[in-house]
Amino acid sequence: MRSKTAIILGATGLTGRYLLDLLVACDDYEKVKVFTRKPTGKIHPKIEEIICDLLHLEQHADNFTADEVFCCIGTTKAKTPDKTLYHAIDFGIPVTAAQLAEKQNIPTFSVISAIGADTGSTLFYSRTKGSMEQRVLACDIPNILIYRPSLIYGQRPERRWFETIGTYMVKALQIFMIGRLKKYRAISGQALAEALFLGVKNTGHQIIFRDEFLSLKEQ
Repeated sequence: MRSKTAIILGATGLTGRYLLDLLVACDDYEKVKVFTRKPTGKIHPKIEEIICDLLHLEQHADNFTADEVFCCIGTTKAKTPDKTLYHAIDFGIPVTAAQLAEKQNIPTFSVISAIGADTGSTLFYSRTKGSMEQRVLACDIPNILIYRPSLIYGQRPERRWFETIGTYMVKALQIFMIGRLKKYRAISGQALAEALFLGVKNTGHQIIFRDEFLSLKEQ
């Protein structure tokens, strides 16, 4: 099997950092292109960093070539209170990346969304994620894998005290989250990265929830 090239967006974030390590360590990949607004701080012969403004990703279309794209981009209301900028990040970047993947005939596109994503939601966050999913799925890409985690926990580059509190609360309540509620359980950034890494063997258009993340690790 020939060696593959992967693209990562969001490689300096919680999940993206773990995913980058997994891809670099895997013999199946000869190159990992990292589109990022700041250096990752990681040096490896496989890593090619493209320092750029992700809000204008289309300016780098010629270099957007690979076998797989992993989009781990996401922000929060606390970090990005301006709704216009928030929409540009959580909707604009993944959609532009998917459109570039379509243009460059990249067969597999994986993106992190969120549980509750719904174009009809009254919540701006959920509505934005739902609209993003809808636009991504409209692209002519053979394999589109949308991951819908609940709360993602782990050691982040920046401290998010409200998420830390939320993580403790969710973890404490997880024993009560059974049956249909299991998908609302928190997941670590490392476990999510492993699911993204393993999930590329899936085909077609799929929306994947927490329990399915974990089952990928067991296969």
